[in-house]
This record gives sequence, structure tokens and C-alpha cells, in this order.
Amino acid sequence: MKRLLILGSVALVAAGAVIWRATTADAAYNQAFEPTPPGEIEVKTLPPATLIRSESQGGYFDRSNGLFMPLFRYIQKREIAMTTPVEAEIEPGEMAFYIGPDGRKQELTNDPGVTVEQVGERLVLSVGMKGSYSEENYDKALAKAQAWLKDNADYQASGDARMIYWNGPYVPSFLKKSELHLPVTKVSEPSPAKT
Repeated sequence: MKRLLILGSVALVAAGAVIWRATTADAAYNQAFEPTPPGEIEVKTLPPATLIRSESQGGYFDRSNGLFMPLFRYIQKREIAMTTPVEAEIEPGEMAFYIGPDGRKQELTNDPGVTVEQVGERLVLSVGMKGSYSEENYDKALAKAQAWLKDNADYQASGDARMIYWNGPYVPSFLKKSELHLPVTKVSEPSPAKT
């Protein structure tokens, strides 16, 4: 019985350490923009950014591991800190890392399998989520975004949806935060007819 209590205590401490790491460690890296809280839907403007991007022939959920390593080697070789979030295009599969302030001080050039891109401000409809980084959760979030657009005619989709992932692989699935971004434009109101 005493042994069982000790094992249970060790398990609780280990679980607490994992949860603490998952909730505090990633917070230091939220450099690109503020996350949309899970369960919320908002329209937000993303700031201009420098991204590095890798691409695959198939869909994102078919081959996501093949997309990560070229980007990781790129930042490692240049001693650029890892930042969050990671951006994922679904079809065809693409992954992009946001480059933080330390990397923007360098002259960044394309590498085999990695392209550097400058993006301006982007207006997106953002659906905040919690849970595994799966195709099923992507589909659920996309359905929520499409339903929101039907109820909010002052916005229209202007591009393909992408996923935004905030946590690393060491975070348990039930604690992972993500969001779906659907590029949108504000629909201008028609001018009143002149008589």
C-alpha cells in the first residue's frame, strides 16, 4: 500500500510538471500575435511578418513530419530561436515558422526545401480551439468558420483556410491550443443611389 501511494505521488508530480510546462513554457514564445482563446471566434488583423515555409506534394495531414525538419534545420543552422505559432496550409501541405526578432536581424535567403517570405497585414476569421492537431478538428473548425460567415454577411472568405498551432509535441493533446484562420475581406456597403 505504501508503495502504491509513493507511485501515485510521483505520477501526480510528473503530471503537474507536464501541465506546468505546457501552460507556461510556450507562453514565452507567443511572438507573432495573440492567440484566439479556445471556443471563441473573432476577426483579427495579423501583423506583417517574416515566414520560412516548406511544401509537400500531398496534403498536410498526409505528411506533416516531412515539413517540419527542413524548417527546424534552417533555424538551427542560423541560431534563430523557435517561435510560435506554426502555420499549416492544408492542400497542398505546407508548414511555416514565424521568424522572431533575432532572425529578422539576419539576411535570410532560401535554402533547398525552404523559402523565405515577407507577408503584410492579413485580415482573418479566427476560430480558437483546444485538442489534438488532427484533420477531424480542422474539419470541425472550418465548419464553424463557414457557419459564422453565413451569419455575418459583412465579411466574405478571400482565400483558403489554414491551421495555426501554438504548442509543441510534448504538450498532451487535451491541452494543445490551435486556431483556424480563414482569410476574409470586409464587404463594403453599397453607396446610396443618386436621384
